[in-house]
Amino acid sequence: MSIILAPSILSADFSCLGEQIEALEQGGADWIHVDVMDGHFVPNLSFGPFIVPVVKKHTRLPVDVHLMVANPDDLIPAFVAGGADWVTVHVETCPHLYRTLQNIRTAGCKVGVALNPATPVESLREVIHLLDLILVLGNNPGFSGQGWIPEMGAKISRVADFLKRAGSSAMIQVDGGMTAQTLPEAYQAGSQVFVSGSAIFGHPNGIAAGVKALRKTLN
Repeated sequence: MSIILAPSILSADFSCLGEQIEALEQGGADWIHVDVMDGHFVPNLSFGPFIVPVVKKHTRLPVDVHLMVANPDDLIPAFVAGGADWVTVHVETCPHLYRTLQNIRTAGCKVGVALNPATPVESLREVIHLLDLILVLGNNPGFSGQGWIPEMGAKISRVADFLKRAGSSAMIQVDGGMTAQTLPEAYQAGSQVFVSGSAIFGHPNGIAAGVKALRKTLN
């Protein structure tokens, strides 16, 4: 099973963001992951929709937007207009999840749903046919650099089984605590897409080396 590495620019050095994004592409990253936080659903603030066209100026890689916000329906149109390729919302913040996912699809983006660590995969039973991706949070969302919650390996396995029983081709993404030590466990459990920030941007030998180090763990 091939893997997709989606570095999170939340951990980037914003004094040279363009150069760092270019280094990600040159180093072999597959997607660019954008963590959007509003200070309400999660206790931190990050980016507005402006960030997507900025990212796309420096790369041809797909831009993967993760909306950790209380009212995603208000922001989706602006991120789509900016050029997002993937848009992921949280089941916990979407009272009309079916409609929200349909709107993302109609806008021309790939559709994802994220699950906080305590949220069961069964909450997606009625919308599984609308999904291209399920994002399993490996820790509580809101801050980069947190550790991996060990129980999330078993949760990824449950998600994989859930997708298989539903006959879904949706991918499993994992975000939170992904390092060279934890990524193999998530891969063995069934994840195909891996978001990492600190392990890539904080690698002592640079960004490209960080990307290659994570990929090497599965070679």
